[in-house]
Amino acid sequence: MDANDGFRELDRQECLRPLPTVPVGRIVYTWQALPAVLPVNFCLDGDGDDAVLVRTSDSAELVSGIDGAVVAFEADEIDTTAHSGWSVVVMGSATLVRDPAEHARLLRTGPRSWAPAPQEVFLRIDPEVVSGRGLVGGRTLYGVDLPP
Repeated sequence: MDANDGFRELDRQECLRPLPTVPVGRIVYTWQALPAVLPVNFCLDGDGDDAVLVRTSDSAELVSGIDGAVVAFEADEIDTTAHSGWSVVVMGSATLVRDPAEHARLLRTGPRSWAPAPQEVFLRIDPEVVSGRGLVGGRTLYGVDLPP
């Protein structure tokens, strides 16, 4: 932790541990040569690789926008009263799950859609780079002590 900013870098396991505790994250990707951010509900794949899974309509712009691309996924939880929390970023290749057996498994174990569609697909983000920060102490902001 840098004493001047009140943040502590999290290791990979510290980053992955809190992700299942929040229902929504954000996918950051490129759409028509511009940056785009989309909030999504998600889960981590329980098969041991800690991939981020998103369930969406097969006709969503997101599917064509990120299949095969490198994307970032961010989730966080902030307590504005206590001035504490965490933020985690997972970067990696996003792929559409095409294998029928894998799709069937994810129908049972994957994320539940908040906006069900007739033809849903799963997107997998493989966690190639995982980073995060925790705001600890909640007593500093830009190096200035806050009142207790």
